[in-house]
Amino acid sequence: MKKVSKFALIIWLLAVAVAYFILLPPLNPASMAFWAFFLPAAFAPLFVIIQAKSFKQGLKHGKAFYPTLFVLILAAVYIIGCVVFSPIFNSKSYNERINVEDASFEQDIPEVDFNNLPLLDKASAQKVGDRVVGQIAGDVSQFTVSDEYSLINYQGRIVRVTPLEHNGFFKYLSNLSGTAGYVMVDCTNGEAHLVKTSEGMKYLPSAYMFQDLNRHVRFRYPFDILGETSFEVDDQGNPYWVIQSLRYTWINMKKQVKAVIVVNAVDGTMQKYAVGEVPSWIDNVYDAHLVMEEIDDWGLYRNGYLNSKFAQKDVVQTTDGYTYITNGDDVYLYTGITSISNDESNIGFVMVNLRNHQAKYYNVAGAEEYSAMDSALGMVQEKDYVPTFPLLINLNGRPTYLLSLKDSGGLVKMYAFVDVVNYQKVSVSDAANGIEEAAKVYLKMLGMTDKNNNELMSKEITIYELKDVVIDGNTYYYIVSYEKEKFSVQASINLAVTPFMQPQETYKVKYYNNGSINVINEIEAVDNIFEEE
Repeated sequence: MKKVSKFALIIWLLAVAVAYFILLPPLNPASMAFWAFFLPAAFAPLFVIIQAKSFKQGLKHGKAFYPTLFVLILAAVYIIGCVVFSPIFNSKSYNERINVEDASFEQDIPEVDFNNLPLLDKASAQKVGDRVVGQIAGDVSQFTVSDEYSLINYQGRIVRVTPLEHNGFFKYLSNLSGTAGYVMVDCTNGEAHLVKTSEGMKYLPSAYMFQDLNRHVRFRYPFDILGETSFEVDDQGNPYWVIQSLRYTWINMKKQVKAVIVVNAVDGTMQKYAVGEVPSWIDNVYDAHLVMEEIDDWGLYRNGYLNSKFAQKDVVQTTDGYTYITNGDDVYLYTGITSISNDESNIGFVMVNLRNHQAKYYNVAGAEEYSAMDSALGMVQEKDYVPTFPLLINLNGRPTYLLSLKDSGGLVKMYAFVDVVNYQKVSVSDAANGIEEAAKVYLKMLGMTDKNNNELMSKEITIYELKDVVIDGNTYYYIVSYEKEKFSVQASINLAVTPFMQPQETYKVKYYNNGSINVINEIEAVDNIFEEE
């Protein structure tokens, strides 16, 4: 009987070892994966054995219920912990998951550089990049292009990179030296090319046994809770995997990134960096889903838990979407901020550096991104184009949404510019003419010229003559001042002022000089300088 018990124990231990080799849970009780694995694998058989023995020997003394009591205590501790560490008692710590600082759009966001702008979104980059695998002569069927397509800043260019993966187990066996390399897509001009590494890329999610990326990392760091994985390349073009190492306040509650594990995809060497020590070439330490969750907690618990549920004073939330933009050498996540009532306008937006977690809030009220997308589609509604999520840019000193309009095949056909403050100011242009030409069309529609060639001026003017004209469905007012200067202003510039302008009234304006006429960019009413008769 004892031999049978020992044999059963050996079989059990082998089964647990095989299951661990396959599932790779962290040896960390803060992870739900730890409990999901070890409770069935280790505690369940012991529970059955102890429970059976207790019923035989201790039923009369109540010992038979000890194992059940132990399980109930564990469940109670878990539930109590979920409540104690929840926002109900820790709203301040949830609000402070990310430190969001107020900042100035004009000072922080430089004038847009159309020569280095991520015009291709992930879907478009994927269509372009997937075609590159055909360049691998004789090995087209051996590899497949991953759908990773991480956005990074590579040698001053905004690109997406994705590795070649093994195309199944048998293809893996015939390519134990690794895959050929990775695909790089320039997000500004749409050019894609295959980068072949000097040696094969061996450590991949699609590899098997000890070259499997997750297994390779897990056996080196058995206690780490592994988070999101991104594929990146350093400034010399060497491929790496960047994997988050996480911590939780309680079991799977309030996730934080404490470090990243950087794995060389060719030779498998690893290095772990604390979040404050990450090399500058790494762009994706924090993933978008975590950042959006943190910003929502910042907006929700600004005045405590009860306020978030009842009065909801100053409670804000992120809009439904986000996108990535670059500023300097880093990649940022951008998302709009709107009120909890979920209306169609933004009260501002947040940009988060995905490498160092620095977050800034810009108080720029205007149209919500999906309203801007609808506005752009309304200009070409007969074409059934699909808009990309807008990029927020600084164009001529104005916050402006830039989006691409794609056909059913995913090709970019048009560019659209939409004013953030007033989403009815929109222009669309053929992508074949280039992004800079599209920007000129938009500025001309606004009655503006390039800020770099025309300084914005300000003064007070008193109206001598006033006429209104409708051009392409838009109302413009033409003004002659008492100083015989000529001005034009679009009615939508300030709807609280422009429709009610009268001769002999004084206004403070900001304008560009376009030669024969001054184009007003901003207008405010001031006190009349004439006394009523």
